[in-house]
Amino acid sequence: MQNTALPDLAHTRPRAMHWLATAAATAAVVALAGLLQPAPATASQTAPRNAPQAPAAVGPAPDAATATYPLTCRAGKPVVVKKATGDLDGDKNPETVAAVRCDSGIGTPAGGIYVLTRPNRVIATLLDPTEKQNVTDLTITGETVTATLLGYSSDTVARCCPDTRQHTTWKWRNGKFLRSATTDARSV
Repeated sequence: MQNTALPDLAHTRPRAMHWLATAAATAAVVALAGLLQPAPATASQTAPRNAPQAPAAVGPAPDAATATYPLTCRAGKPVVVKKATGDLDGDKNPETVAAVRCDSGIGTPAGGIYVLTRPNRVIATLLDPTEKQNVTDLTITGETVTATLLGYSSDTVARCCPDTRQHTTWKWRNGKFLRSATTDARSV
């Protein structure tokens, strides 16, 4: 006797026709998925994270006359006596090197040499005023700053009349300036 409360499950036994229908339906789904492809990518290829960046745009060299220098003057104000511009670090943006001393009515006050970057900011002191030397010429060639420095052989030499000459260069290497100097055998 068959229980009438349960559905008739006679048709649920798998037969070959059921397997063929299932295989055909699966093949149709796979074929349809193969035909429906996403649209081609339109994004451009990006550079790797460690790829060198393009240099910043070239701009004007810093203005030595408007910069603030780490130079304390008793009387008067700092005066730029020499300046030169060039790209010292190879970033395609020019730096300015300025020889600065205090404005004084008498004598020859010692000066300093400072490197400026935009916006008129001192980033390095090449010659500290405490070295008590004066700058007579200042040039930039490539990554090298060259200056002729006049100084004093002793404290008894009058400050008006320097008696030593030194040819000095600073080269930009590994993120800093390296100084080298040759002293003139003849006194000034």
